[in-house]
Amino acid sequence: MISAREALDSLREGNRRFVSSVRSPDVLLSHARRAQLASGQKPFAIILGCSDSRVPAEIVFDQGLGDLFVIRVAGNIVAPSQVGSVEFAAARFGTPLVVVLGHSQCGAILATIEELHRPTENQSRNLRSIVDRVRPSVEGLLATDLAHDTDALVRHAVRANIRASVSHLRHGSEVLEQLIQEDRLLVVGAEYSLETGVVDLFDGVPGPLST
Repeated sequence: MISAREALDSLREGNRRFVSSVRSPDVLLSHARRAQLASGQKPFAIILGCSDSRVPAEIVFDQGLGDLFVIRVAGNIVAPSQVGSVEFAAARFGTPLVVVLGHSQCGAILATIEELHRPTENQSRNLRSIVDRVRPSVEGLLATDLAHDTDALVRHAVRANIRASVSHLRHGSEVLEQLIQEDRLLVVGAEYSLETGVVDLFDGVPGPLST
């Protein structure tokens, strides 16, 4: 299994290919690759991303079959089932990297802001469970000058929500905490730009190795 740094480099390189509209021949479907994966998998990165149809992780990182273990949920929130899925992949496959992948103009963020401004009567409890997990990342910002600038509020709330999910994974699971302490797992946060296609890895990314 590659290291977390190597996994980050692979994701960066894949995203550069995606932005440049260049596909790696290694990610194209082949009978040999499919047959090889039928007996097991060794994904090099776990992606906890938003369910938004415009942010498919395998495509924006230009990866192929068996490369990524992808968990998608509206608002890239972290609930017990998401934590358990990350634990499963990290412990079972030895995957060294987790990326919480949010994106610009996230609908869950927008819905939460709207709900805080104008509470909805008889809202589905399932939808409310998503809003309630995003709410803490938004409420604090509403007490600042950002409350008067919707675009800036959304931009900051997207990143605050990503950071909250990253923190939850780092500190809300004994399994993941142990792997992190043993330097067997790295959890980082990233934002995908719907406008440019660029993924900005901005939270918890290690600096360059010293020479």
